[in-house]
Amino acid sequence: MMTRWGFTGIFALGVVVFAGCSPPATEAEETATDTASTAASVHHWKLITTWPKNFPALGTAPERLAENLRVMSNGRLDIKVYGAGELVGAFEVFDAVSQGTAEMGHGAAYYWRGKMPVAAMFATVPFGMTAQEMNGWLHYGGGLELWRELYAPFGVLPLAAGNTGVQMAGWFNTEIQSLADLQGLKMRIPGLGGEVLQRAGGVPVTMPVSDIFTALQTGTIDATEWVGPYNDLALGLHTIAKYYYYPGWHEPGATLEAIINTAAWDSLPQDLKTMVEVATRAINADMLSEFTARNSAALATLVEEHGVQLRRLPDDVLDRLRSVAKEVVEEAAQDNELAARIHRSYMDFLVSVKAYHEISERAYINVR
Repeated sequence: MMTRWGFTGIFALGVVVFAGCSPPATEAEETATDTASTAASVHHWKLITTWPKNFPALGTAPERLAENLRVMSNGRLDIKVYGAGELVGAFEVFDAVSQGTAEMGHGAAYYWRGKMPVAAMFATVPFGMTAQEMNGWLHYGGGLELWRELYAPFGVLPLAAGNTGVQMAGWFNTEIQSLADLQGLKMRIPGLGGEVLQRAGGVPVTMPVSDIFTALQTGTIDATEWVGPYNDLALGLHTIAKYYYYPGWHEPGATLEAIINTAAWDSLPQDLKTMVEVATRAINADMLSEFTARNSAALATLVEEHGVQLRRLPDDVLDRLRSVAKEVVEEAAQDNELAARIHRSYMDFLVSVKAYHEISERAYINVR
């Protein structure tokens, strides 16, 4: 045998026999191998937004979110961001994510009010909660769980991913001196705020940001709200409207959302899911910080360099809008049992947090 096979042949035969006698891989080992393989795979996602590409704060936040997740995941979650109109229209984002055309979207819940009237409460409520209060309700008051329950039938998972803080009431070509000046006023204003304006005598118009400038310039609308000084200056609204009104009764703390296709979410390993949740929470806080830092300087530029006339809405106008807002929000809660639970949860939290903020935030600001 030594003559016929030689030492090398005998050694090779021994290796084969030894390998054949090795015990089969255990179920735990196979599972570990599969998990490692899944964790190492790259997930290529599309993120579509309701904002123009790289628009300050609103458009740059999704870009930062995508980049942060690319770094955090070591490239395993690779997200390409598309601005409004690049892949789908601004108001088609929810449907596109629901249908799986894109894995992720960024926008505001009041844009989907036609599908779910109560959805607007997860963006903002006229005369409702501020950004700080909304974050408290969503993350520690049961709001996020209700939000996910609302979106679940559409195959979409929501996460808070930005906040503008208290907005401005908007830009007007004529002064608002009384309720009479609201009658027949055509104004770009979405969500529950638009319904309130309509019942107060105005004519609400919904349009994406890309159409606002031309519509106001040509007289298609008489007024518009957008966000606040930082974004409004970037959009150039001061060049076509003279009067800038406050306070932003319609959007006291507008929460923006990241929405994720449920099937795409389920395909992620747990570590990537956690990264997405942490990254969106970071962007949620970061956007509010950016607006807080930029709005004051932008307002000074508008007033001091461009001669914008800053005005406060008259008390009788605010009183009428406030009373109508209560009716509108209550009606949105009558759609179904879930809507009623969302409304009750929101209002209970608002009553509680408002009582505390009277002796904390408001009291401090009044004495500062």
